[in-house]
Order: sequence, then structure tokens, then C-alpha cells
Amino acid sequence: MIQGAEATIIEGDFLGRKALIKTRPAKSYRLPELDTHLRSVRTKNEAKIMHDARIAGVRTPCIYDIDLKEFSITMEYIDGPAVKDVLDEHPEMADEICEKIGASVAKIHSAGICHGDLTTSNMIYKDGEVCLIDFSMGCTKAELEDIGVDLRLLERAFSSAHVGLESSFDRLMETYYDNVANAKQVRKKLIDIKNRARYT
Repeated sequence: MIQGAEATIIEGDFLGRKALIKTRPAKSYRLPELDTHLRSVRTKNEAKIMHDARIAGVRTPCIYDIDLKEFSITMEYIDGPAVKDVLDEHPEMADEICEKIGASVAKIHSAGICHGDLTTSNMIYKDGEVCLIDFSMGCTKAELEDIGVDLRLLERAFSSAHVGLESSFDRLMETYYDNVANAKQVRKKLIDIKNRARYT
């Protein structure tokens, strides 16, 4: 079992297929009515984002079942290593993998989807594909500001986790800008966000 701040994840079974079950348990510090509402909304929101990302052409776990009484999502078990581990162990693959990351992030952003926690720990490498997981902090109908923040978080997470792979991250961003719908505006917004952080 994996215990996160908002949810627990356990391995399970769905119609004979290996699955992961992500459940949002009750939080005693919240009013019961508010707690129920938040858990329901966040469960539905995460499932919708995952579904929309797949429609946009990005690999995410298939959703098998949603139980709003248990506030749980049963999803495909992706049997592969985290991208973080692959980059750590096989830096020679970094350029290729980073191009795949850039293309995937461009697809979700072009579809108005933000991930909310873009790190290489929230990506799985399977059969030569990058699969994005854990959309619990994501959103749809993302504004340019949301997209810029998503990219800035990715940049900071990558630089702290993968020292020495800066040129591969440059490839990631080049691929991203080559494929995102409004590259000029996104580039400008990312620079603006960096400048804001610099002077605050």
C-alpha cells in the first residue's frame, strides 16, 4: 500500500486484470459534509482529467471503475519503472525519453489540461512510451497561467532530480514548443513566471 497525503493506493484485481485502486479516505479535521463533497469532486475530477488526457493522445492508465461511495478509482496497473529511475540508471536514453515527455506535455497543454505535479516520478516508462500518472492536482480548462506554472514546476523538479541532464531537458522543451498549440504565448508566460519568482 502507498499512503499519500490525500489518498491510499493498493494493488487489486478487476475482472481478472491486475489493477491499482486509489481511494480518498475521510479526513477527520474537515466538517463531514465538506469532506464528502471534496472527496467526491476530487475523485471525479481526477478521473475526468485522465480520460481527457487519453483522448488528447497521451498514455495514461485506463480507468476500469469509479466508486463515488468509496471515493475510489480502479485503474490499469502499469508495470514499468518510473521515468526518474530510468534516467538515473540509463542517462544515455535521456534525450529520447525527454523528447517523449515534451511531446506528451504539449498534448495535454494543447487540450487545456494541466497535470499539477509534473515530475519524472509521476511518469512510467513502458514499452518505449511515457505514461503520465497521478493527475490528482490537475485541472481542465487550464489558463495560460496554469500551463506556465505546470512547466515551471517540471523545470524545477527536473533540475533538482537530474543534475547533469540539462541538455536533455533542453531537448524536452524544444520538442514541447514544437508541438504545443500556442508556443509563443506559453514561452512568454514561462519567462514572466520565472521573473516574478526572481524578484519576490
